[in-house]
Amino acid sequence: MTKTLGIVVLFVILVLPLGLLAAGQLGLLSGKRPTDLGLHGGMLKPPIVTSSNVVSSYAGSQPHTDYHVITPITYTGDGKTAFRRLADIIGKMDGATVVTSEPDYLYAQFQTRLLKFVDDVEFVLDEPAGVIQMRSASRLGIKDLGANRQRLEAIRTRFNEQ
Repeated sequence: MTKTLGIVVLFVILVLPLGLLAAGQLGLLSGKRPTDLGLHGGMLKPPIVTSSNVVSSYAGSQPHTDYHVITPITYTGDGKTAFRRLADIIGKMDGATVVTSEPDYLYAQFQTRLLKFVDDVEFVLDEPAGVIQMRSASRLGIKDLGANRQRLEAIRTRFNEQ
């Protein structure tokens, strides 16, 4: 009994974490880039209601749960200048790769350091409303442990500090 318990503990403490780390380093945990990103009907992709791995400032106008809703970034002054400032912030963040940068749309991928999970993050300049709409979603899993919300709130904080 004690030997079996020791093997189980060894597996859980050593083998499983090392296996996950190896899978991440081999790119097995990065998932596939969605093919339906961008604006559709004037909004970013809606969240999957049964998953808690995405937050979106458009969620209030789409099928959602309270978990999915996040407030857009507000700005004052020129919208294009504000959006360029946001793009600069994103480009300097650890793990960020800007994939698409247009005057009113930005798509970036954020990759975690060890396990190489990838999240897809989008921003849209909504000049008539004076806001920057945003969406952040994990490619894998049904829960993100709040990572997407934390990322967008950190971006909002940096944006507001400048």
